[in-house]
Amino acid sequence: MIIAFIGLGNMGAGMAANLVKAGHTVRAFDLSAAALERAEANGCSTFPTAREAATGADAVVSMLPNGAIVRSVYTAEVFGAAPAGALLLDCSTIDVATAREVAGAAEAQGYAMLDAPVSGGIGGANAGTLTFMVGGTAEGFARAEPILKAMGKAVIHAGAPGAGQAAKICNNMILGGTMIVTCEAFALAEKLGLDLQTFYDISSVSSGQSWSMTSYCPVPGVGPQSPADNGYQGGFAAGLMLKDLKLALEAGAATGVPLAIGGRAAELVVYGETTTGAE
Repeated sequence: MIIAFIGLGNMGAGMAANLVKAGHTVRAFDLSAAALERAEANGCSTFPTAREAATGADAVVSMLPNGAIVRSVYTAEVFGAAPAGALLLDCSTIDVATAREVAGAAEAQGYAMLDAPVSGGIGGANAGTLTFMVGGTAEGFARAEPILKAMGKAVIHAGAPGAGQAAKICNNMILGGTMIVTCEAFALAEKLGLDLQTFYDISSVSSGQSWSMTSYCPVPGVGPQSPADNGYQGGFAAGLMLKDLKLALEAGAATGVPLAIGGRAAELVVYGETTTGAE
């Protein structure tokens, strides 16, 4: 297929490269000249505008920072440039309302559009092992699945337009809370005199087990390889975690669901960024 890829940041670069590896022709656009150079090195053709990249494409994939940019790129650049009937896949993490709004506008223009946010981080994007949570019609999902499988290990149809975003923000609210409490638990265990490997061996097979512990343990030398084993160099930035938590809190406010723990997690991420300058 001819696939336009818009947004070649830390996540998008690896995703576009995997589409090339799968045999697709990728027409890439990003505002960053360095990102375009990397895309060319990975086998993509590059274009000076999103509109030009989308022209003649069978499908458009985007990985963009926020809902306002997603709305602008699709309504001002993609609609009318991509051929009628093209498949549009937004893999950004944005608010549910904007995802539904843009999908509705796309349908009115004759396109099939799906929201397909991801889980798996930069490592997953590079390795092609992302999980895609997809919102849209069953017909659109069937068309999108082969494209998404070229970039991921799991592709799950979450429901109607916006459902992918809903699943992503709920999932990452759980992640935010468990990452914080896992760090607190290891700090407490150390102060109480526990050997941290022994505590991991116990808790990782007990009721305290979570992905944050067994895949992303905050202690060097304990559990599988994680940022703790790499001098705590940045991966999934705290600012992105805060973005996801804020999206969840906004959704909670809109639906009347109290999110006490999610709210506290957001407060702690803000506090950590303020006191440490962490990213």
